[in-house]
Amino acid sequence: MRQLTQVIEVFLENQGRVAIEGLGEFHRESDGELRFTPQNAPRVFLAYVAEDFEKAQRLYDDLKRLGADPWLDRQRLVPGQNWPRAIEAAIEVSDFFVPLFSRRSTVKRSQFHSELRYALECANRQPLDQPFMMPVRVDECGVPRTIARSVQYVDLFPDWDSGVAELMAAIDAAPRRSG
Repeated sequence: MRQLTQVIEVFLENQGRVAIEGLGEFHRESDGELRFTPQNAPRVFLAYVAEDFEKAQRLYDDLKRLGADPWLDRQRLVPGQNWPRAIEAAIEVSDFFVPLFSRRSTVKRSQFHSELRYALECANRQPLDQPFMMPVRVDECGVPRTIARSVQYVDLFPDWDSGVAELMAAIDAAPRRSG
């Protein structure tokens, strides 16, 4: 425990804060005391294909502004990190998995589909009445039958802001996962 405290102290001196993903943040109060603020925002994993990155980044920014804790690979992965394992871990601890469906994502072979399959496995371990997968469409496209037959999706077109508000309302209304 002493070593952990020392590491946190060093990072606080250099960075001003130490965030532990999914748990919270250590920071120093004005009185010099070390404080930990737990992370209470809903954790939202965003899955997308590379061609839809701008829309994924926009959704990330909007969800963050509205009080969620979105996870986007280009925001969270660091150099040298084992990204396939980091992505699986992020999906596992997320409260919600939000895949961005588009004309491109539904036909392109990519990591996106691996993330979808893994998220479906994670969803199978959740209580039936607890939402986990919250698909969004960024343009006029199909949603895979496996998902569309059991989960309602949100359209972010033609009115992006209305779609984001609907998504955030669903996130806020849903119970959070435990464990």
